[in-house]
Amino acid sequence: MNVLVDTSVWSLALRRKPEHLNLEERKIVDALTELIREGRVRIIGLVRQELLSGVREVAQFEKLKNLLRAFPDETITVASHEAAAKLSNDCRSKGIVVSVVDILICALALERDLEIFTTDPDFEHYRKVIPIKLYSPRTAQKMPRKN
Repeated sequence: MNVLVDTSVWSLALRRKPEHLNLEERKIVDALTELIREGRVRIIGLVRQELLSGVREVAQFEKLKNLLRAFPDETITVASHEAAAKLSNDCRSKGIVVSVVDILICALALERDLEIFTTDPDFEHYRKVIPIKLYSPRTAQKMPRKN
């Protein structure tokens, strides 16, 4: 199954120095690396924009921009935006506040049967209302035993 990767995961891998990552963060970066090798990573333009925003050095911006170009954006349609708005309304009616980017990720994941890879705890709240699948490196790396 393909995986829609959220800004929080990309940031660990691309904007943080490896030596500044704790053990759990390193496992997340390793899982992202494996997904990239398998060709299962998906991204949306708003996540790309979030990653590139705030990069102060021109050289670093260009390097990050060029690195991300290896991952084409998922196409977002009018129907995708409408679905995201409905999901947003569904969550808000249950007292769950959403962000525009997060809820669009949820809508696309549902629409295209994608898992979501994130470290953002808000997605656990969304999952109470929306039947999204969250990618977990721990469960994904466990292989069933052969008898």
